[in-house]
Amino acid sequence: MGNRVAKDALFSGLSGPAKALANGRRAEIVDVLAQGERPVEEIAEQIEQSVANTSHHLQQLLRAGLVDTRRAGTRIYYRLASDTVVALWAALRDVAASHQGDIDRLAAAYLGDRAELETMTRGQLQERLRRRDVVVLDVRPALEFAAGHIPGALSVPIADLQQRLREIPTDTQVVAYCRGPYCAYADDAVRVLRRRGRDALRLEDGFPEWARAGLPVEAQETAR
Repeated sequence: MGNRVAKDALFSGLSGPAKALANGRRAEIVDVLAQGERPVEEIAEQIEQSVANTSHHLQQLLRAGLVDTRRAGTRIYYRLASDTVVALWAALRDVAASHQGDIDRLAAAYLGDRAELETMTRGQLQERLRRRDVVVLDVRPALEFAAGHIPGALSVPIADLQQRLREIPTDTQVVAYCRGPYCAYADDAVRVLRRRGRDALRLEDGFPEWARAGLPVEAQETAR
């Protein structure tokens, strides 16, 4: 039978990934990296933190085995260590949403009232794609689209949507998606389109969930 000291060490080691994620900024970094690898400068921009603070958080994620790195010239790129990390982040979100009573309130404070926003399931979108009677709008940043997206999706980052409305067909229903269930980009896109009289709704979650479900994915990764 193992001794208590060894058992304590084992369970402390097993809790390491959870400890690394027990911080909102690091959880947000994992959410960003679920879309594809990024250099520290881009991650810092996405989470609105200094490069120094972002580097500190990344080092903690690296020590916990949640991220890996690669060097390209003078830049270091960070990526999630495996698909299991994406699954861990999704499970953590689900547990929080199911067992913490204030998550709905916090989500509403950030995302606004979603009551008027219709959603489409992944299965429904698959069927619509087969019928080719839907426009799929990826409103994440262009680099995330390049790293991976739903086949046939049109890349229109949310920051560019107002200027590119004419590119979106007016006679077909539009389904917008972004990073996941707590990403505001798709909500914002649907609201903009609906104000313009378009028939628009959002995907029930986002690209990482689509990919994790084993559904078709395209990538247009460019050299950096």
